Amino acid sequence: MGKETEGFTSKIKLRKSKKSQKKAVKSLQSPQEQELLSQSLEDNENKFRSIYKDCSDVVIRSFYIGGKDNAILIYIEGLSNTQEVDDSVLSPLMESSGEGNDQVKSLINKKIPVTSVKEVKTVAECISEISSGNPVIVADNQKTGLAVGLAQYEKRSIDEPQAETVVRGPREGFVEALSVNNSMLRRRIRSPKLKLKSMKAGKYTETKIVIAYLEGVADPTLIEEITNRVSKIDVDGIMDSGVLEEFIEDDPYSPFPQFLETERPDVVTANLLEGRAAILVDGSPFSIIAPITIYSLLQASEDYYSRFLIGTAIRWLRYVFLLVSLLLPSLYVAILTFHQEMIPTTLMITVAAAREQIPFPALVEVLMMEIAFEALREAGIRLPKQVGSAVSIVGALIIGEAAVSAGIVSAPMVIVVAITGVASFTIPRYSASITFRMLRFPMIFLAGTLGLLGVMLGIILIIVHLASLRSFGVPYLSPMAPMKFNEIKDVLVRAPWWKMNTRPHFTGEYNKSRQADNQRPQPSNGGDE
Repeated sequence: MGKETEGFTSKIKLRKSKKSQKKAVKSLQSPQEQELLSQSLEDNENKFRSIYKDCSDVVIRSFYIGGKDNAILIYIEGLSNTQEVDDSVLSPLMESSGEGNDQVKSLINKKIPVTSVKEVKTVAECISEISSGNPVIVADNQKTGLAVGLAQYEKRSIDEPQAETVVRGPREGFVEALSVNNSMLRRRIRSPKLKLKSMKAGKYTETKIVIAYLEGVADPTLIEEITNRVSKIDVDGIMDSGVLEEFIEDDPYSPFPQFLETERPDVVTANLLEGRAAILVDGSPFSIIAPITIYSLLQASEDYYSRFLIGTAIRWLRYVFLLVSLLLPSLYVAILTFHQEMIPTTLMITVAAAREQIPFPALVEVLMMEIAFEALREAGIRLPKQVGSAVSIVGALIIGEAAVSAGIVSAPMVIVVAITGVASFTIPRYSASITFRMLRFPMIFLAGTLGLLGVMLGIILIIVHLASLRSFGVPYLSPMAPMKFNEIKDVLVRAPWWKMNTRPHFTGEYNKSRQADNQRPQPSNGGDE
């Protein structure tokens, strides 16, 4: 690969797993499923009836091709389009004439007016197609069968993502159907360079997984590493992309997410154009993107759809309130417990008067309020949508007011907890928001036992952990550590689009340029020539 691989491939240790992949594939199939189809239709039918015993939704339909050649059609109710099965498969075949030894080829080319027809040779291939919703035809005296692409099942309509709303920007999100999600990406990136690499995981679920990337932009080593990690998974089932994430992340014990999860096709498209890879899982509306940095979790799609000055201002506001969300309760506890001399006299008198009747120290007081606030937030999420927001807001107001009136907590503490809660809502990614909410509690304990020294110790530990964390070989704090000056224009600020000529170093090494030079708009000369 030469010099192009410097800076990225050296940071990834490939885990070759071809042998383990073959072993995992074999473990998914019983000896009966590994057999080839027999020329005897009776043997094949007995196999399928044995495999699908007690499966009331599986239909095995016997019929004659052209009135003389016996055959069976196997499909699952609810997964196949039964109307099309009748019109495009059974009717043409039953009304046709037999074609002798060349029947399979004739059926493909002449008799079945369906776009996708696939030849299958083993029982396992037949089961895979049937489970995907594609009916399988097996005829007598034929060693192969036909899988007809007539899959159809209920799916949710495309709607606006609830967790990633924007004022300005696309308003469509992924759904649970993988084929629909693939088409949404294809509609945005029309180049054949967009590759959708398909895999499966799960012994029983056989969940389809697609690795999306741009050929010539994404690092081939990254794609190979993702493929190797996914192929090593040997579990009963993959229910969601969050399950897959835990099997392939670099550091499973870190509280910080190492993938960017999103429901938005435009976010996936933007990351693919920067040289990252996206993983889509059938049955999940969330795709996961890698590699990422901590700054990826603090950027919203709307930052790039608004004018760059507005995007930069909102980004700075987000960074400030991230620190408020993490540090405000611990700083309040540390100063009030150990460093009262740092508080102005007038303010100290007000706080002391508010805390005069409070029976608990500041540490216990803030822990009670924070736990109650988190419980109300969780209750608001789990309750039905119509009453969830009302319960969380009204509950917080009532509990806060009652606690102050009863002398259990002080009014300043309620204000601190409320500001902290609002600050945590400014973090655009839920996975990052909940991480900082978790870290808030050890920071409070450190502040309550060691004061400001404990707060500084907690900050140092967090920074050291972040500096050692990797997402598929990419440093979690890059481009700040290691420092890449030309990439800070999309971290501390949001530079104008006409200034972002290059892709990020760690993801766009193979195709650095993403637009031509001199893209800055030229002011009009007022019509003068």
